[in-house]
Parts: sequence; structure tokens; C-alpha cells
Amino acid sequence: MKNIKSRICSTDSGERQPSLMAYPSKLFVETTTRCNLGCVMCVKQTSGYEILEEDMSPETFASLAPAFPHLEALILNGIGEPLLNPHLEMFIRTAKAKMPDNSWIGFQSNGLLLTNLRAVALIHAGLDRICLSIDAATPETFHTLREGGELTDIERAMAAIQNAMRTCNRPDVSVGVEYVVMRQNLTELPAALRWAADHGATFAIVTHVLPYEEQHASESVYNLCTSEAINLFKQYAADALEQNLDISTYFEARWKYTRTPDEQRLVNLVGDMKACASERGLFVDMKKLLQMDISKADDVAEVFERARDVALQCGLDLRLPDISLREERHCGFVEEGGAFISTEGNVSPCYFLWHRYRCFASGWNQQVIPKVFGNVREKNVMEIWNSDAYISFRSQAAGYNYPGCANCSLAPCDYVQNDVFEQDCHIGDVPCGSCLWCMGVFQCMR
Repeated sequence: MKNIKSRICSTDSGERQPSLMAYPSKLFVETTTRCNLGCVMCVKQTSGYEILEEDMSPETFASLAPAFPHLEALILNGIGEPLLNPHLEMFIRTAKAKMPDNSWIGFQSNGLLLTNLRAVALIHAGLDRICLSIDAATPETFHTLREGGELTDIERAMAAIQNAMRTCNRPDVSVGVEYVVMRQNLTELPAALRWAADHGATFAIVTHVLPYEEQHASESVYNLCTSEAINLFKQYAADALEQNLDISTYFEARWKYTRTPDEQRLVNLVGDMKACASERGLFVDMKKLLQMDISKADDVAEVFERARDVALQCGLDLRLPDISLREERHCGFVEEGGAFISTEGNVSPCYFLWHRYRCFASGWNQQVIPKVFGNVREKNVMEIWNSDAYISFRSQAAGYNYPGCANCSLAPCDYVQNDVFEQDCHIGDVPCGSCLWCMGVFQCMR
């Protein structure tokens, strides 16, 4: 292990960078790809879904043992429902015995299989956090979004957890909810948070829906432009209005061979805006800015503010996503030293690059290719983590020297649409340019 320890890196201030340490700080372990619900927003319901239905074996999980003594967190989540794996309690018990005292183990669940006995078994095994998917405050909306589930299932699951905490004398167990916000359920968010707090939740994770297909894109309520670009656009749109110019007619004026004086002033004004954006290092896509529904963004902001008020009143630790994309990117998965293990043992760097699937997150169909650095069935997990290829990936990803495809008017291009990713338009080999996780609109338990 001598050569592995020598790889530990520090920042200029002396603090260790989790992404470049000799051990992962967090493991996201996919215990199963099976699920007992048919949620409309899930990748499993899409036409391009190619992932095998299987559970992680005890042998595969055991191969992760070298990482356990150094973990801050073990998150037993993936595409499927963790409670479907019959070895889940054994996984928790095994890892807990080897993990540091201040670390935690948790997972997210739909709650259908969380009986009183199962809750006791999980908490007795060492479970520290559990997050239940709720997505609605009314039975009608819940049933529509989560086919096969009912809001009463969550109520029963919450009660089972509370009883198990008392039975096992584990008041330290953290109970929360996740809410995937979309057009259908946006207005129910504050009520859902209050309901969750009344039933014992202490934290809530809110995320935007990730559209996997074009027909789901209308359900998303996040803006495809950055907040900085939107604010700049609003300033120049107001200037245009003061000059009796209609900025929405920009493209009509832009492509005219002969322009009226007003049309030329409009083209010049937008040119000034683009020059200002360039000086600030901002990307602006006029097509997306002009298509943006400002009233929708205002509605989301108003609901999020009411959600904050509810959380403050109820003592709920609330994590809200951004409404618009962030200009400055931050990948929590890479920066916090996360590694992702699939059911078959493949090691990947994040949720975005974990599986092969299609999505419509940035307003266009995208084929996502998984990034795999090795398989724990074939090689020691620490050797994979410390391989030159994986270290290089984490260094480049944390440097953010790759394009932002969401802000690019030329996207999607051949660089990101190839079946095999080779390089991006910056001549880099990190396939992160089209990822929106680092731009603040998607969140998960981590």
C-alpha cells in the first residue's frame, strides 16, 4: 500500500482533496436494478433502456471491503429498489463493522416493502439514513406519478421506521424524503414537505425531473439557460422595450439582407449583449433565451420560497435545486471522492456516466455512454481507484476544462453523439460536457 498512500493530494491550504485521495470517500453501490414500481419519470420506462435486471451478489459486495475503512458514506442506491435485494441487511452489517465511527450508511426507497420487521432488521444492522420517495401531497397525483404505489404506503413506511427507531433505541437514525419536482406536482411541494415533517422526516431532497424522452421534457420546470445569462438577457430585453423594440423578433431581423433602422438597432443591441457576455465569460444561446418561459420560472421561484418557509417552520433540513443552470459548475460526485459500483461490479465516476441510456435533459436527444474504469470482480477496488486512467479522469473533471454543451448553440454535435466518445470540442477526453448534474438542477442522496 506504500505507493497508494503516496498518491494522497492536498490543496494549497493543506486540506485533502477527496477526489485525489488514495481511497474513495463515498461509495454509491447499486444493490439491484429491479424495481416494484413503474414511475413515469424513471429511465426504466424509456424505449432505449438496455440495463439487465439483476441483484448485486454477496461476492461482488464483499470485494468492496478494502474501501470500507476509509469511507465517509456508503449509499446503497442505483436504478432499482434496494429493498428488493434479500442480502441488503447483510451488506449493511458487513460494511458497518469495517467503516469509521463517524461514517454513515443509507439508501433511498419507495417504501413499499418497508414493513415493521424489515425496518427493525435494517436499523439493527446499522442503517443510519433512509430517504423515501414521495413526489406528491395528494393520493391522486401520487398514484399518477408512481404507478403501483399509494401515498398510504409512504405513511406506513414512515410509521415502521419510527417504531424501529424506538425498538432498536436508535434515535440518531435520519429519516427524509425525496421529491422529484415537475409541472404536474410543483404546487404540491410545500404541502408534501409539511406532511413529511408531520410523519417524522427530518430532511428533504428536492430535485428536478430528468427527462429521458422528448415527451417528458414538457414536465421539466428548470431553465436551460444559466441564471447569469438570464439576468443579462432581462437587462437588454428591458433596454429594447424602452426603445420600443421587440427582442423576440431578433432572429427575424438578424437574417434579413436589408433591415429597417429599428431592426438594425435591435441587431446591434443583441450584439452588445453578446459582447458583454463574452467579457464576463458567459455563454448565451439566444434561441433558448427567447424560448424561455419566464412566467414558469417565476412560478417555480414562488413555490420554492413557500417550501423554504415550510421547512423553516417544521425544522426540516431542505435541499432545493437551482431553478436555472449554474454558470460555475461543481460536481459533488467527483469533488467529494465518490465512486459508483454497478450490480455487476463495474466502477464508474458518477450517476450520469453509470449506465447506457438516452435522455432529453438539454433539449435534445442524447445517447449517454457509461464510463467504466474496471470491475471489482476482476481487480481490487483500490487498484481501480488509483489507476492512472481514473486519477486522470478525476483531475480533469474537477478542473472543469471541458465544454458546456447545455449553453452551446451548436449542440448536439458529433463529439457527444457518437456511440464511442473519443474527445470533445476542447480536445479533452472527459465526457462531462453535456452533464447537468454539475449545474445544480439534479440532486440525490449523497
